Amino acid sequence: MLRKFTLPFVLLLLAYLLWVGAEFMELALGIAFFIFGMICLEDGFKAFAGGALEAILQRSTDKLWKSLLLGFTSTTLMQSSTLVSLITISFVSSEMIALAGGIGIILGANIGTSTGAWLIAGLGLKVDIGSYAMPMLVFGVLLLMQKSKAIKGAGNLVLGIGFLFFGIHFMKEGFTQLQGSFDLSAYSMTGVYGVLLFTLIGTLITFIMQSSHATLLIVIAALATGQVSYENALALSIGASLGSAITAALGGLAANLGGKRLAAAQVLFSFVTTLLAMLLIKPLVFVVDWMAVYIGIAAEDYLLKLALFQTLFRLLGAVVFMPFIPQIEKRLIQFIHFVPKSTEQPLYLYPEVLETPSSVVAAVRKEVEHLFDNAFGLLANGLSLKRSTIESEESLLNEVKNTRRIFPIDVEDAYEEKIKSLHSEIVAFISEAQMRESTHEATEELYVLRQASRNIVGAVKGMKHLHNNLSRYGLSSNPAVRERYDQIRLQLARLLRELRALLEEEPSSTTALSLDSLKLSIQKASRTMIDDLDEMIRYRRLNANIATSIMNDENYVADIANNLIAAVHALLSREEAATTDQFNLDEIEIQQLVDKEPNIAK
Repeated sequence: MLRKFTLPFVLLLLAYLLWVGAEFMELALGIAFFIFGMICLEDGFKAFAGGALEAILQRSTDKLWKSLLLGFTSTTLMQSSTLVSLITISFVSSEMIALAGGIGIILGANIGTSTGAWLIAGLGLKVDIGSYAMPMLVFGVLLLMQKSKAIKGAGNLVLGIGFLFFGIHFMKEGFTQLQGSFDLSAYSMTGVYGVLLFTLIGTLITFIMQSSHATLLIVIAALATGQVSYENALALSIGASLGSAITAALGGLAANLGGKRLAAAQVLFSFVTTLLAMLLIKPLVFVVDWMAVYIGIAAEDYLLKLALFQTLFRLLGAVVFMPFIPQIEKRLIQFIHFVPKSTEQPLYLYPEVLETPSSVVAAVRKEVEHLFDNAFGLLANGLSLKRSTIESEESLLNEVKNTRRIFPIDVEDAYEEKIKSLHSEIVAFISEAQMRESTHEATEELYVLRQASRNIVGAVKGMKHLHNNLSRYGLSSNPAVRERYDQIRLQLARLLRELRALLEEEPSSTTALSLDSLKLSIQKASRTMIDDLDEMIRYRRLNANIATSIMNDENYVADIANNLIAAVHALLSREEAATTDQFNLDEIEIQQLVDKEPNIAK
């Protein structure tokens, strides 16, 4: 609700300021250039996010110090803690890194934000940085016009730096002009009230602009032109830290469970850091003055002192926070959990059916079929295909090839709402039935059905992992990558169609053989894909990182398929299963068939 009114308010305020005072024009232009430069930088780094950047993130979060260093380095290079946070949230959400590793990256990114203050204070306002911006814009546009995604990404990076430089230049000039007609320093306040007021102002500016880097630039430019006092500038910079936390909290509202927990950790860290900085502002100023003497900062160079203050209070917050990360992670998991919008309710599990073994088995079988039906729709959407398409006679090959977008579904939330809750009800009902003497004869069949329910859950969990890379690479501009993921989607879609058809048919002596045939085709297709990937790596059609991701995803495909086949096999009636056990192929026989015809799926 708050975001809904923020943009109209900002637009009206900006229009009013530009109308009543032309001296605000250059300042507003500088802010706009700076923020647009950050957007260009983010777009540039996103162009490389599918390869080396993500691989580095995955390998660099097994230790806290690695996570901190990664967050600090990434933010220093990108000058955007927002992009680092978004990538980190996506990895935590997909369970590719632990929550503790994500918290470490966020802490490092928070410290890395202070490097922007050093760059602006030490370089941006002391040289004619605008003269360096123009050639960067020329080269950036030239690179942006190329077809290669990587070159376009480099163009966005160069453009971003150019617009950042322009933003710094125009904001410096804007505050110089503003000084002639409007003296902000007349409103300066000292003492506790000054710290509270200007911390609040810094928080509001950051919340409105959605960028602590932009706020720091404004503060440093205002301090350089004498528009704010040194003490008030310190309070404004403290507020920037808290303002970025509010932005993270709003972003966390739309994230899944992992994202919400990480956003909560960032809010907690920023709040603790802000509180410490406000309470210890005088001791911190004393330490800044003491350190300035030893590192060669002049007594009147308040710009560099502000940058040093930024670094110190953010480091202080990280040092205080780090020992408690394991406890914080535990509490976040304990208190921030999924609250389903509408929990799926069982349709057939009533106390009345507990009277006889046959009624219990029939009810549980129908409920497991209900669970399979829910999973069917979720898996179809996870493949970015409509359920109705898979259930129809339409060409799945054409549907997969003509895909223009990956469905933006949250598999985690759908799993919690449609699968996990229903599976829990099935398990609880079976446990109750097994405790009753009247249904003791059904124990073996209920065990098989409970395992079928677990298989369905396992298939959906596999889709949770698979969908992350489908979203990332499913519509890749690399034809080889797109072809691999099209094969994965087509393979699972055909399996879902076959399994649905088997469930709707009357069981026969050939049903089990049909399931074995499906399992055999899955194993052959998996082996063929791995052989193809090895060949592509050898001929450099794919880089090793993406090929490894595809291999991992092929393992998820095999797990999903085997779980679904096992579940459908268990849903066969007891009589049908008894008549077809003699026709079943065991795992050794299936493997022998795979070895005999390794290239049949090509």
